[in-house]
Amino acid sequence: MLDLSVGVAMVARFQKFGMSFVRRSATSVFALLAAPLLAFSAPVAARPVSVKSVAAGGAAAWDGFVRQTLDRWFVIDPSTAVYQGAHEHDGQLPDWSAVGLERKATFLRSVIARAGSFKGLTDKQRFERDYMVQVAKGQLFWLTDADQPHRNPSFYVNGGLDPNVYLSRDYAPAPVRMRALIRFFDAVPRAAAQIRANLTHPMPATFLYFGGAAFSGFADAYANDAPRAFADVKDAALQAQLKAASQRASAAMKGVADWIKAQKPGGDYALGTERFARMLSATEAVDAPIPTIEAAGKADLARNRDELVKACTAFAPGETVPACVEKMNADKPADGPVAEATRQIPDLEAFVRAHDLVTIPGTEKALVRPSPPYNAQNSAYIDPAGPLDKGLPSIFYISPPDPSWPKEKQDAYIPGKADLLFTSVHEVMPGHFVQFLHSNRADFPVGRLFVGYAFAEGWAHYAEEMMWEAGLGNGDPKVHIGQLSNALLRDCRLLSAIGLHTGGMTVDQSKALFREQCFQDEGNADQQAARGTYDPAYLNYTLGKLMIRRLRDDWTASRGGRAAWHAFHDEFLSYGGPPIPLVRQKMLKEPAPHAVF
Repeated sequence: MLDLSVGVAMVARFQKFGMSFVRRSATSVFALLAAPLLAFSAPVAARPVSVKSVAAGGAAAWDGFVRQTLDRWFVIDPSTAVYQGAHEHDGQLPDWSAVGLERKATFLRSVIARAGSFKGLTDKQRFERDYMVQVAKGQLFWLTDADQPHRNPSFYVNGGLDPNVYLSRDYAPAPVRMRALIRFFDAVPRAAAQIRANLTHPMPATFLYFGGAAFSGFADAYANDAPRAFADVKDAALQAQLKAASQRASAAMKGVADWIKAQKPGGDYALGTERFARMLSATEAVDAPIPTIEAAGKADLARNRDELVKACTAFAPGETVPACVEKMNADKPADGPVAEATRQIPDLEAFVRAHDLVTIPGTEKALVRPSPPYNAQNSAYIDPAGPLDKGLPSIFYISPPDPSWPKEKQDAYIPGKADLLFTSVHEVMPGHFVQFLHSNRADFPVGRLFVGYAFAEGWAHYAEEMMWEAGLGNGDPKVHIGQLSNALLRDCRLLSAIGLHTGGMTVDQSKALFREQCFQDEGNADQQAARGTYDPAYLNYTLGKLMIRRLRDDWTASRGGRAAWHAFHDEFLSYGGPPIPLVRQKMLKEPAPHAVF
């Protein structure tokens, strides 16, 4: 649900990389992605490029500016380049020193100023310019205004420490990836020292728990998962190098985790009203007042609750709504959610094709796997292949319950079949997986490289309701309850984000909101309330969905309504992943970008 990262993710897909973009969303290598314009014969990092070497000018100069800007972006952020498939950056981590952080801030300010100075661009170039400027503004917000490097462990958790690309993505023979992983491990102790130097205390309890769990998970993955992944490589010397490097990296991460766990909680997680508004503007080009967004979220919550009452009346007559939702979730897959999701995806693909909902480009596949322990705080997410890793599958990860929980809480956490069905819709078909198949094929570089949080999560969440509207489940109220339970979860994320960061809401009050208004089980409510403190942008699921629905209604109104859905979906996805107000401006030919719900 890059439920990164950002990212991504991500975080992972978090939601991931800077919180405003999903896992593979922050940046990528331009050269291999746009081969007609430039072909590399040497690693990008070997010859840093100054953005200033291309003078701002008109249309003729724009492509050169984009090329040099993206070249430099990956020198600064090599870990994201690796996830995009630019493996000349393998083994590198960002420079998180004070000098490195300031270098990135200076670069982003330069991108904003110089891109904005171009005149005489074509319509397509103006769109790419506005898109690039918005990306830079969003990253700069998290880096400086929100000050995440000093305040929020998620900046690092979602910033390149995940080794999964080397372990699970078969982009090269195992010995090649193994050597890259050894270089990665060699870079971790320096990164760990920078993290400890940067993070200030006290931090809120939720930050400490999240950071402690994530860094401990990395430590375990480095020491255990990595050697297992390459156990079949018959090279004793390489195995010895991997063992030594993985143990050093694991010890460094464990040191960070132990250091965080030893801290006493304190401090304030809230961004505050003004900074929260700046977040919306910088990261998503959303200009609507916060009360307007909150009202839209409350209206969507009320709409979905009303629909849930109707569905429960049919599915569990005489039962309370919580009992009805519990009944829906009691129908759990006997062989677990990974096996069930694996069965669901081919059926969903057949449904999308039969109902002509959206083009599914390419032949790439999505595989389903259990989440690695270091990213188990996300109940489900997808790690999509980058645009440079041609023909590789994406991985849909599903997290098991926390083994430290009581058995009853663990059992409740495992989704029912109907609930899981819409998670599979969200993550794979036609959600994130299909969306990234399109963005990887966008016809301009920035569209292939940057996929925003609200665009990705908004599309995936929009896809859930759209699939129900198109007939998924044939009107079965149990299936509808599965869709609505996911919608209510995202409604409460929007209201929780606004409450936690602008309204004085406590974590316990947020948890109660998820339990009482959105009918979430205790384990999910715990996770979601905590996540809202360190991921204030998780309102983007519902925010993005509402903007996409309104854009669809406005665009298709003069094009045949439901008959134009396929055309709408294909055009919407063709823009890559920019802030949705930019897409609205482009598709409706409006004079300026605005957020409309």
